[in-house]
Order: sequence, then structure tokens, then C-alpha cells
Amino acid sequence: MKYKSVFDIIGPIMIGPSSSHTAGAARIGRVARSLFGREPKWANISFYGSFAKTYKGHGTDVAIVGGILDYDTYDERIKESLQYAKDHKIKIRFTEEDALTDHPNTARIHMGDDNGELEIVGISIGGGKIEIIELNGFELKLSGHHPAILVVHDDRFGAIAAVSNILAKHEINIGHMDVTRKEKGKMALMTIEVDQIIDEKVIQEITALPNITQVTRIAD
Repeated sequence: MKYKSVFDIIGPIMIGPSSSHTAGAARIGRVARSLFGREPKWANISFYGSFAKTYKGHGTDVAIVGGILDYDTYDERIKESLQYAKDHKIKIRFTEEDALTDHPNTARIHMGDDNGELEIVGISIGGGKIEIIELNGFELKLSGHHPAILVVHDDRFGAIAAVSNILAKHEINIGHMDVTRKEKGKMALMTIEVDQIIDEKVIQEITALPNITQVTRIAD
């Protein structure tokens, strides 16, 4: 793995003790919150590998719940995130999983409320960096460190080009793009990381395209 700066090694400004087990966990939780778009009523959190073995001692539990509550890695409220959840009747459940995963610092978050649910799988890859590798059954690769849009669409000819053309029209540069589908001709997911915040007008244009089901914007 190549690091661009010393901060990729020592990690971000954060509530300790570990960039992988706390800052990374907080960022996984915060991406889940951003995708869900609101405070959930419940969250079932499964830890795998080293997360499962050390999450209490390393504060992974309070960090990931803090992220779900939209706290940044350096927010002092992370320390009291479990108490906040309890006071606001947000049901939190932790599960230590035995299953082997491709990465030792893996967490699955399944959360929801009366209006919907969301399930993601995230990994903490070191120095506070993360990747979201699964969203509601779709495989993807989302770093959470750049502005991004997730576009759920029908798997039809021209859908990807139509979205790309709108971004090009607004001079939005694509840093990374990935497209996955569960089954040919059914639903598909575009994951597009870009170099700048995407304006709401652009989101509305993409949403109005044929074959587009849902567009979610994520700020870095």
C-alpha cells in the first residue's frame, strides 16, 4: 500500500486510541448515516476478525455508534455515543462474528426505522482510511474520503453514459467509477467518486433521467 503523506500513516485527528479501530470505525458508521440520511431507530452491528476480538478495549463500539450519530472522528461526543443512543431510545446490538473475512477489520451495519432499512459492510484499512465494500447486497468500492454519488438504476443500455454526460456537462471530474449488478437486466448500482461537491441541481438532473431509481449524494 502506498501512502501519500505522513497523515496516512499516523491517521486523522481523532478520539483514540487507534486509527484503525476507532477513527476507521467512526468513518464506517458515518458513511452509513450519510447513506441512510437520518438518525435510525435501531442498528445491529456485527464485528469480524480483530474488530470482534478487541472492539471494547479499542473503543470500536463507541466509535461506530458515534459515526452513526453523525459525529466526526474528533468529536468528543463519541465517548458518550452509547449513552446518547440509550437516552434517545435507539436500539443498538453488537454481535461478535466468527466467520472469516477478506480483511481483519470488518464491520457490518444493518440499521433502520419505520420508513426503511440499510445494510453496509465496511473495512478499516489503516490510518483512518476505510472502504465500503457492500451496500444492500451490491458489491462496491467506496472510500468515503471523496464526494460521491450512488445511483441505483435499471440495468439498461445508455444509463451509464447518460449519467456521465450530465457530470461532464457540469465539468465534474470523475475520480473513480464502479458499476455492479446482482443480475443481468435487473437493478444495478453506479458508485461515482468525484473531485468536488455535487450541487443539488445536478442530482435532480440525474434523478430525472430514464431508468434511474435513486440517487444518493455523499460529501467527503
